[in-house]
Formats: sequence, C-alpha cells, structure tokens
Amino acid sequence: MKIYIKIFLLVLFVNLNFAQRLYKISVQLDSTKKSVSYLERNGLDYISVNEFSDLLSAGKYYNKDAEKLEIKFDRFNIKFTAKNPFVIIQNKNDNSIESFQLPLSTLLIKNEIFIPLIYTIDLLNKVTEKNLVYEPLSKNLIITNKKIITETKSSIEKTEKSFERNLNFDINDIVIEEKINGTLIKLSSNKFIRKPRSSVSNNTLYVFFTDVNIDTTITNKNLKVGLVNNAVIRNINSKNSQIEFSLNEGYSNVETFQDKETKEIFITIHKKLNFQSEENKSKWNFDCIVIDAGHGGKDPGAIGVTGVKEKDINLSIALKLGKLVEQNLPQVKVVYTRKSDEFIELYKRGKIANEAGGKLFISIHCNSTERKDNGYRGFEVYLLRPGRTKEAIRIAEFENSVIKYEDDPNRYEKLTDENFILVSMAHSQFMRYSETFSDLLNQSWKTEVDIPSLGVKQAGFYVLVGASMPSVLIETGFLSNRKDEAYLASSKGQNEIAKSILTAIIKYKEFYEKEIGKF
Repeated sequence: MKIYIKIFLLVLFVNLNFAQRLYKISVQLDSTKKSVSYLERNGLDYISVNEFSDLLSAGKYYNKDAEKLEIKFDRFNIKFTAKNPFVIIQNKNDNSIESFQLPLSTLLIKNEIFIPLIYTIDLLNKVTEKNLVYEPLSKNLIITNKKIITETKSSIEKTEKSFERNLNFDINDIVIEEKINGTLIKLSSNKFIRKPRSSVSNNTLYVFFTDVNIDTTITNKNLKVGLVNNAVIRNINSKNSQIEFSLNEGYSNVETFQDKETKEIFITIHKKLNFQSEENKSKWNFDCIVIDAGHGGKDPGAIGVTGVKEKDINLSIALKLGKLVEQNLPQVKVVYTRKSDEFIELYKRGKIANEAGGKLFISIHCNSTERKDNGYRGFEVYLLRPGRTKEAIRIAEFENSVIKYEDDPNRYEKLTDENFILVSMAHSQFMRYSETFSDLLNQSWKTEVDIPSLGVKQAGFYVLVGASMPSVLIETGFLSNRKDEAYLASSKGQNEIAKSILTAIIKYKEFYEKEIGKF
C-alpha cells in the first residue's frame, strides 16, 4: 500500500509540475522579435498578461489581494481577474465600462495571471488598437499596427449595405415565455450550436457562444417576461458572441439544451422552491418516500446471463429497502408502487407518488448490454434530463420501452425534444434536491457495495416525469455481467444495496430538514 501511495504522489507531483511548465511563444512585433511565456491547458494556450503588457510597454497595476491586473493603453484599460472568466474594458474617452465573459476562466500561476489567447485576442486587438494574429501550430504571435482605411464614404456605404444584405446570422430570433416553474428562452438557430457556457453574476445571466453570430436586432422587441428583465447581445467578433440577460429576483439555476430537429436553443431559468408558498408549512415535512420497483408482471425487464429477471431483483431490493426505512425512520411513511409481481404503467407510478405526498421518489432498476457475459459492470444513478450521451439515450430507450405493454402507449408521444425540456423544467424546482440525494447515494455506494460506481448521470426516463418531487432512477448493476448478476441475485448483495440506499436517505433527510428550517 505504501508503495502505491508513493507512486500516486510521484505521479501527482509530476503532473502538477508538468501542468505549470512554461514555454515561449515567438512574437513578431513590427520588425522586432520577442517572446512571451505561455502554458497549455486542455489544448489551449494561455499567455502571461504581465509579460504581454511589458511587451507593448503598457502601464499596469496589480492588486495582489484581489488578484486583479489592469493594463493601461492609450484609449482603453483592460482588467483581468485570476480564476475568473469576466474581463472589464474601460474607454478612457467617456469612462464607459464594458464587461465580457470568456468561455473559460483565467489561470493564476505563481501570482501571475494567464489568459486563453484564442478567446482574448479580439479583446486585445480592441484595447491595443493593433492587429494581433496568432498561429497556434507554429506558436507565433504577430503584432502590427492597424492599417488606415482611406475609402470614400460612398464606397464604405456600399460595402456596408452589401454586407448587411448577404449576412446569415446563426441565431436570428428570440422568444421568451413565462412558465409555472420558471422562464423559457428560445433562440432560433440555422445550425447546430455547441452548448453555450453560462454563469450568473449580480443578477445577470451571461451566455457565451463559440463560433456563433447573433442578429442584434432580435432584442428590439419587449423581452421583459417572467424572470427576465432585459437582454443585451454582444457580438465580440465573427466567431464569438454573448447574450446578457438581466434577471429578476426569485431564480435558482439555469440550463441549456438544443432541439435535435429544429436546432432551437432552449435556456431554462428555474424558479426557487418556495417553502412558504403554502399556509400549512407541514406540507414540506420529510414524512413519505416512494419506492418504485421497475418493471413487473408481463414486463420482465432485462434478462441476466443465467436467466435472472430484472423485475424480481428490483422488487426484492425495493421491499428490503422499505423494511429498513420503516425500522430506522419510523416517522417516515413508505409507499410502494408495487409490492408484488404485477405490471404498473409508468404514468401510474408517478400518480401513486403524488397522491401519497411523497418527498422522495426512488425507482430501482438493473442495467444490461446487448451482448451477454461481458466485462462491463457498475452502478449508476440517473436524474431526469433529456439524454446527454448515446449510452444515456440507450438506457432511457430501454426503460421507456415498457410502454409497449401499456393500454395506451400514445400518451407518451408528445414527450420529445421541446416538450420533454418543458417537462424536465417542471422538475427544476426539485433538481438541486435530486442532485444532492444522488451524490449522497453515490458516496455511500462506493463504501458499502461491491459493485463499482459509474457515477451520477442524466437521461430522459418517463417513469420520473410524473413524480412531482425529488426523483432518481437507480441502475444497481449489469445483469449482462456474471459478477454483477450473481451479486444482485444474492441476499447479501440485495441487503448491502438496500442498506447503502438507506444511508443516503438518512443523510438526505438531515440535509432536507436543514433546508426547510431556513425558511
């Protein structure tokens, strides 16, 4: 063990030193050759702001306590903050201030701030009033004075009109709608867009797009809707854009999605869960959990290597868990969606949970792969969200395929893309609580269960849609793996799994009651 620890520490030491190793970018400044220090992180080059300012003989001021560096040029000052994505530019002529959000935070290495060059080069062009061109492959930075354009007014007007006529904006419309659980922003796009980065600061939501050009006229209409008070669009350059949404009080978190068919970008701004919205505050007491044993009856679920049926494993674990809850948390009522080998439609499971006044919904399942008896194994806990990965989509499709056994499968037809986003938005008030329980379960699982954890994930499960409460779906292991299957089918394994889930429930109850007590 000591040898492994030493090896781990050595590898960690080497990695940390390698991550902070500095190299030199060659700089062609007019006719002079110079250099500036840089380091590489995740394929991006970060340069030293301090050395860059010295390169151009610019004035500078560094606040060590605030870890801020301000560089002073003839007409502009630019301010960078360590480990922060926001950049401030001051125009000295009128003292106006502009704020820009980079898609990545700056770095702080040995009390020096390093900035991602590819994302800041246009801002540096603006404040230096020079022309900076960076060649990342050859690590060359060329800095020249900007050429003075002496075109006539008529030729300039002609060019501008031509440009306006031929421009195709990537995002060309915006619609904001108020929903019961928050505010939905729809951005019409004519191409698939990489998921934008976002952050909230001082009641302003900053959404940063890479390689996207936005039509600034789309904000001319009234955008004061729901949690949104106003919106401002900034096309930083031809490749990067930013939308700043001023927010009203009462928001919690923000998420973004893109519809695979329409290419629309959806931004959901969620309302805070208000525990004081009901006259009877006891409504929020943690007094009931709902345990859902997946599949059942005519729906066997996954079939293991030796023929073990998922529906039987799920029910056995659910009953053992319920018994442990009743023994250890007698003040908490346990409600089962099924207590025997019967088929319960997906929508009815959520209905049972809601009618019982559940404060936590736990759906228990087993995973499987198409090829049996392979080495892939592990535990996963899922939150309700449109599928983020091919594997998450595959698992959701399998679990959702239960509807083929139902009397009216058509009831789920509309739960796709935009409508599914709206459904998951309705769960947004509970998402923080679902995430907390998932994290607690993941922690207890790692120490109490012999099946390895694959972590917390997201997918679009119909069974979680109807439960208006914090909800998770647990994939306890892979029946397609002999080792997982044997463990899941054993009393020892089922007891350890039930105990692990109980540990998470007890810790979650403590967290939940502290949260309630704040209001």
